[in-house]
Amino acid sequence: MKVGAAMLDKQLPYAEIWMTRPLEEVLPDYPLNEQYHFEKYRPGAEKDWAAIETAVGEFDSIDEALAYFDQAFASYQEELTKRMFFVVNEKNERVATCTAWWKLREEEYPLFHWLAVKPEHQGKGIARSLTIEVLRRFQQLTSQSPVYLHTQTWSHPAIKLYQSLGFTFIPDNFDGSVNSDYQKVMDILSSKVKK
Repeated sequence: MKVGAAMLDKQLPYAEIWMTRPLEEVLPDYPLNEQYHFEKYRPGAEKDWAAIETAVGEFDSIDEALAYFDQAFASYQEELTKRMFFVVNEKNERVATCTAWWKLREEEYPLFHWLAVKPEHQGKGIARSLTIEVLRRFQQLTSQSPVYLHTQTWSHPAIKLYQSLGFTFIPDNFDGSVNSDYQKVMDILSSKVKK
């Protein structure tokens, strides 16, 4: 469930946190650079998903990422075609991904999931455009609010992006239990991300 647009900063201590954003909150326009376009998942794209997520350090190998994909996503092929997005460059290479997924707690809540941009394509506004596109997709797919996002201290550059788009930290876990990492995260991020 980790979310991080940039390479993970594993020099920081690791701690997890949840963020939320009201579903209906207005989204800004932030189009992709003209050399990129959005594309939804189609069978076979899991190889590119695995390569992108491995490139940013979420997995140690593409095989490990593919095993995760197979376990978490493979049985939801129809949903993936509606919910998993890629950014594709002018050479028709998938260079970024994010998914408008869900998590169950009495009802299905929107879960912003697995944002990643290959390192060589970072710094071009792709993560911002992709985040907005996925949040728009949630507004089309559900009326359940808020949108949840699970992240960690290692993703502090992405956390700044999320905050700029209306996400805020919450002290609890998704299931309503107290997040024992909450204060640790606030302390670690105090020099990296404004609260």
